[in-house]
Amino acid sequence: MKKSARHPGAAIGLLLAFACTAARAEGLLAGIAQYRSDIVHQSVQMMTMVAVAGVLAILVAVPAGIYLSRPSQKHGAAVLMQVLNVGQAVPKLALLALAMSAMGIGAKPAIFALWVATLLPIALNTYEGLRAVPRTLIEAATGMGMTPLQILWRVELPNAMYVMFAGVRTALAITVGTAPLAFLIGGGGLGELIFTGIDLNDFPMLLAGAVPTALLAILTDAFVGQMQRRLVPRGVNPQR
Repeated sequence: MKKSARHPGAAIGLLLAFACTAARAEGLLAGIAQYRSDIVHQSVQMMTMVAVAGVLAILVAVPAGIYLSRPSQKHGAAVLMQVLNVGQAVPKLALLALAMSAMGIGAKPAIFALWVATLLPIALNTYEGLRAVPRTLIEAATGMGMTPLQILWRVELPNAMYVMFAGVRTALAITVGTAPLAFLIGGGGLGELIFTGIDLNDFPMLLAGAVPTALLAILTDAFVGQMQRRLVPRGVNPQR
């Protein structure tokens, strides 16, 4: 009897806890909503920097990875890839500081730092993806009379494309997560809400910058993932 008598009180306690949590969540959502115009403007500003840095990184990193994967570059490329692996461990804030010291403040140094952060994973995955193509496929293509350029376009790149896209997904996710730091060197973006919220001890303002940043990273990864699923040939695409 005593055990059953506790149940109404426990249920009431759970309902009160749920109501308090719902009220707090509603208050946070209302607090975030008041910054919606800032969120839209700063999201566009930040994603523009990410898009420019990402496109420039792909234009540089993919040819660089292809060049380093050639048999004639075998010895030097192995050393350079190890250096690039170490380079990924450099804090992104340090990259921004170096860019600021060399180029001043504003969007240009921010884009340059984001470009460097995006460059390394794409170059590494391009190199590793091409080096992982089975030698038997290349030998068979050579036996069929294909030129090295034909082998690259028709055999190596299609087989390495899934790994290359994985590098692009990783790089862009890192870049979106790093982009709010651009505010610290005058680049703008959602970092303005995040860091101002920290300074003012304003939790809703902080969330108004942090939540959209997380959502943008997820949406970017999903978008590139859809491109990966559709563009990578069926025979070498585990998703199809």
